[in-house]
Amino acid sequence: MNSAYRLTLTEAARLIADRALSPVELTTSVLDRIAAVDPKSGAYATVTAEAALRSAREAEREIAAGRHRGPLHGVPVALKDLIDVAGVPTTASSRVRAGHVADADAAVTERLRAAGAVLTGKTHTHEFAYGLITPQTRNAWSPEHVAGGSSGGSAAAVAAGTATFALGTDTGGSIRVPAALNHVVGLKPTYGLLPRHGVTSLAWSLDHVGPLTRTASDAALVLQALAGHDPRDPASLGHPREDYTRNLGASVAGLRIGIPTAYYFDRVQPQVAAAVHAAVGALTALGATAVPVHVPMTEYVHAAQWGLMVPEATAYHQDTLRATPELYSEDVRTLLEAGEFVPATDYIRAQRTRTLMHQAWLSLFDGADGADGIDALAAPTVPATAALSGRQSFTWPDGSTESVSDAYVRLSAPANLTGFPALSLPVGLDDQGLPIGMQLIGRPLSEATLFQLAHAYETTGHHAPALAPL
Repeated sequence: MNSAYRLTLTEAARLIADRALSPVELTTSVLDRIAAVDPKSGAYATVTAEAALRSAREAEREIAAGRHRGPLHGVPVALKDLIDVAGVPTTASSRVRAGHVADADAAVTERLRAAGAVLTGKTHTHEFAYGLITPQTRNAWSPEHVAGGSSGGSAAAVAAGTATFALGTDTGGSIRVPAALNHVVGLKPTYGLLPRHGVTSLAWSLDHVGPLTRTASDAALVLQALAGHDPRDPASLGHPREDYTRNLGASVAGLRIGIPTAYYFDRVQPQVAAAVHAAVGALTALGATAVPVHVPMTEYVHAAQWGLMVPEATAYHQDTLRATPELYSEDVRTLLEAGEFVPATDYIRAQRTRTLMHQAWLSLFDGADGADGIDALAAPTVPATAALSGRQSFTWPDGSTESVSDAYVRLSAPANLTGFPALSLPVGLDDQGLPIGMQLIGRPLSEATLFQLAHAYETTGHHAPALAPL
């Protein structure tokens, strides 16, 4: 097996553009890697090897003829099995969708094709994205531990080198949670920045599509290719295209990083908290300023998140839930059935709370009542590293317990409720060798600033992209 699968997207794009690496060589390397390690990892639901090689050969011919489309041209990508690809199954990792084959591409798939990316297959999700574990997939760094969810397959594939980059979806943390648990970068963009047409929904007002990559610069390249308005998605922003790589390598001097004084560091494993504080320290050593901040309305996060997600998910599944409930897994069916009992008044209160939270967070970032604003909020992505498979709860230093799912969603859900962009990046390993993630949250449409901070941290030497030791 050649070792091209080890390359980051940024590295592979540069070599392909310089014709020092062929798309066929890279794709063959990734497919060989899938064959070698995916039986142990369980990241893929479907592998499209023949189609991938056809696309790679076409990319090679185009580049040889001088028609290079950009940094994704000829680079292998895996898509979460909620994202439609014409002629390929979209099962949402569920028996409910057994045999379903998409008849058209999702909007992001169309844009990947236009950019010349090579699809290697579809990755497992927690059934219909309704969970934080992804039971079919094992953690790339420790197979005895969970991969996280719901985009666990996409994160594990990137971590294992079975995809150069991947796409996932994030409704309550489903990109960032598995990114943190598998030592990769995961971006939940500003709500509406990436189109969701052709993507199976969990909860329409919270759903986001985003990339999982090995570095911040990789994520910037993917966002560059995929962002833009799509009239088929009612929530799609009319934001003009911009250069998300423009701040990579720029100084972070003068940028203000908010450090939450409560909530985000409550009930967090000490090693996780220490790694995040150390990462912020690395950024302040480069000239950024860390300032303590009070994050508003965090006491409403749990109620608002579940008050929106549960009824929206049930509305989406209502017909099939009533017709074939036995086809759903027990955990998902229980949540969907619970959604039948959420009063409309509670749903409306949750929507109102979300609006108030969005406004309060804008005041935090922009500054209000004489206080200076901040450029980003830094916090743990998840309060604990990957749980052992089958573990049901965490016990915190104060003696309290919390279910694994509630713990994993607790720190990621605020960015879904507000729609603010959030980027998870690796900041170390705990004493068991399990990855730790830090999330940087920005004001709406500040992705370039988040990439700037994350890239600056990566260049300090505290973190280097590393494949899982499979």
